[in-house]
Amino acid sequence: MISQKLVSLTFDDGPNTAITPQVLDILEENGIVASFFLIAASITEESEKVARRAFEMGCEINNHSVTHPFMGKMTQEEIRREIDPCTEAVKRITGRAPRFFRPPFIDVSRTLFDTVDMTFICGVGCEDWVPTVSAEERARRILENPQDGDLFLLHDMPGNVNTVEALKVVIPELKARGFGFATCGQLFDAKGVTPVRGRLYSNVLQTEDCNGL
Repeated sequence: MISQKLVSLTFDDGPNTAITPQVLDILEENGIVASFFLIAASITEESEKVARRAFEMGCEINNHSVTHPFMGKMTQEEIRREIDPCTEAVKRITGRAPRFFRPPFIDVSRTLFDTVDMTFICGVGCEDWVPTVSAEERARRILENPQDGDLFLLHDMPGNVNTVEALKVVIPELKARGFGFATCGQLFDAKGVTPVRGRLYSNVLQTEDCNGL
């Protein structure tokens, strides 16, 4: 187990050719990695190149479904139609199946947990999907009380410039406070935590059952 304080920056709803490259530029400038949860419907010939750049930088590529629907009431067949094509797209980009899944809207069910053979990630959010939450407010919320093992929930969706700006504050400040950065997989591995099926993780050291499911 690594004793250094570590967190993971995770990004949903990409890839795209506008915001995702800006996020990658900031990661590259700071010499850190992150995890990206892709929507398969957003993968085009051009955006796939962006996702491949992320992977080649050492970032992790994960599953966020095909079309980002509410999945809590879906049947197994419906779930597989959302999961399997996204997994195949990730495998095409990285050569490996994703280890982690973030359910859209964090809408889950026992059927979803039983059907999807990946670790479920929720995350510590700052409402960065809300346009009226400023870059300053996003940064303030993230920096308010960061904990060792946190998985921060962010979005590299089109138009989300406020998160790009927030990262310019958040990353140097977290570094100054002694935090290192890792992908989701690296974070679990570094902390010696074996993910438990049926759990939803926002911090790898503080697991929680998902609504008692």
